[in-house]
Amino acid sequence: MKLFLLGVGSTLAVLALALLVVLFSLSSGSPQPSAAPSSTTSVTAPAAPTDLGEDETWLGSVDLRSEDVVSAKGDLVDVVATGSGVRFSDAGLLAQSLDIDATIPFTTVATQVGADVTVYDAGNGKTGVERTVTILGRELNLKATGTVSADGGQLLIEPETVDLGGPSFLDSAASALARSLATIRQDVPGVPEGMSLTAVEVTPEGFDAQLTGTDVVVTR
Repeated sequence: MKLFLLGVGSTLAVLALALLVVLFSLSSGSPQPSAAPSSTTSVTAPAAPTDLGEDETWLGSVDLRSEDVVSAKGDLVDVVATGSGVRFSDAGLLAQSLDIDATIPFTTVATQVGADVTVYDAGNGKTGVERTVTILGRELNLKATGTVSADGGQLLIEPETVDLGGPSFLDSAASALARSLATIRQDVPGVPEGMSLTAVEVTPEGFDAQLTGTDVVVTR
């Protein structure tokens, strides 16, 4: 996500410089086209700061899109990041507010949890979790289905049904432990620090997530 934001930010800075060059050439005597009709719809952006540094560029609002964002912590797909009040410099980006919509692939979540874990779409808005566990001295294949939600800014998967693939008395005796092993709580990977998960739902491709943050810093 850092490389994604910084790369697009660099591109925007270059485009802004090119625009200034064009405007300068127009003001030097070249014929100017007639003004286009003003739009009746306007987007309110924060006022530009008065303490802008020499190496800083102010971007009132930014809309960034990428099909894939790859990081060491995990991958995201279909990412849309909307920032407001963005300062851009060689040090990175500082956004007064930042909203991100993205899909978290099931493999990204499973990799964060650990080895031998599979996370999948169980249908009807439910999530499935499958993993190998050791309970009461026996190695078992745990299968669970449950709900996914945004809780405290994190992704939370809570099981509703748990199957250990063994005798019913074993399922009953190990129920509490099995449910704890099937419960997943974690941060969304690959996004800047300060981002909080506000909504999430299950799709065939992964978890459709919405995140928001204020005064978000993205450094190199």
